[in-house]
Amino acid sequence: MLSSTTLAVIIFVAAYALIISEKVHRTIVGIFGAMLMILCGIISQETAIHHIDFNTLGLLMGMMIIVNITSETGLFNFLAIWAAKKVKARPIALLVALSALTMICSALLDNVTTVLLTVPITFSITAQLKVDVKPYLIAQILSSNIGGTATLIGDPPNIMIGSAVGLNFMDFIANLTGVSIVIFLVVQALLIMLYGKELKTQPELQEKVMRLNAKSQISDVKLLKKCLFVIFVTISLFVMHGALGLETATAALTGAGLLLLITFTRNEPMIAKVLSKVEWLAIFFFAGLFVLVGALVETGVIEMLAAEAIKLTHGDVTATAVLILWMSAIASAFIDNIPFVATLIPLIQDMGQMGLTNLDPLWWSLALGACLGGNGTLIGASANVVVASMAAQRGRQISFLGFMKIAFPVMVLTIIMANIYVWLRYL
Repeated sequence: MLSSTTLAVIIFVAAYALIISEKVHRTIVGIFGAMLMILCGIISQETAIHHIDFNTLGLLMGMMIIVNITSETGLFNFLAIWAAKKVKARPIALLVALSALTMICSALLDNVTTVLLTVPITFSITAQLKVDVKPYLIAQILSSNIGGTATLIGDPPNIMIGSAVGLNFMDFIANLTGVSIVIFLVVQALLIMLYGKELKTQPELQEKVMRLNAKSQISDVKLLKKCLFVIFVTISLFVMHGALGLETATAALTGAGLLLLITFTRNEPMIAKVLSKVEWLAIFFFAGLFVLVGALVETGVIEMLAAEAIKLTHGDVTATAVLILWMSAIASAFIDNIPFVATLIPLIQDMGQMGLTNLDPLWWSLALGACLGGNGTLIGASANVVVASMAAQRGRQISFLGFMKIAFPVMVLTIIMANIYVWLRYL
């Protein structure tokens, strides 16, 4: 008779193998894998529901609703044409411009909100120039996770670490923003080398775009004003959510509810249309994934792996920092980084109680590894899954292995850079 721990590992590995193979849609795998964990008695339904991060799901749904209504105004087409004209409709320059915009927004907002706002722009402008959208989407995924590394509010692991250790916004700026910018510039150079020859358009298409009137793309000024007001309110809530004691999902759903209220008070067909455009495949995939990982947490698999790995270093600060950086990166490429970081935080705190006085290298290694590691695979971070889902809805499939062939080596390079940074600055 197999133990619950062994059975949990078997189901988890089988689920990920199916996701990687792409023979079964990842949403089906996530839901059925989660149900298998419950049916086999590995995790109870109540505990499974407890492990679903409804803050992440609420954030996703709220921002999807806001973005879907805003898209009706023509704002994204306006921004696409404006951005293209600023870089004279040059495809490579546009790749860098959109990546930089994504990184900056991801540092100030969360990654998912950022890609929900920028991906429609990307599809619109690449369609205008008739260039392949995939390099732009991959660049934005990578940039969103690099940008999320840079600040306290950019990525959930940073919020968790800051809360547990008492690190403030400026601590993260001082320790992570500089290295994140350097990593971003190196990654952009690599992407230009990789895609430079592919990203070409016709001069007549560039001239056609340059002649376009961006303002004429705005189809509903009244609705746009409402949307911009609600976006301002929502972003303000994001910035102040810590001081107000609010979760990010509350901020997003408040904005979504407010926009629905002032826009479609009794218009049921429009409400149904907006809600039908929510990326439900991504929502249900995340729910299933949270339960799959939750089963590993409940059976002690994640804690056991982390504890055994840390024991290998025998309390040496340098070895422990390097191990945490790489372990976090590799793990975060394949499993959700939130439960992994939640497991490592108390373990690092325990090391401090055992006599290890300088924990700074460990905390910054954990933040860098968990955030940058999300770039390793298509399921490594929430933003990755959302971009892939949005692309699939528009008929542009991003395959798991196709993304990984490019992104995983890039992720490894960024972790090598992070390793050098941690060693030079803290060790």
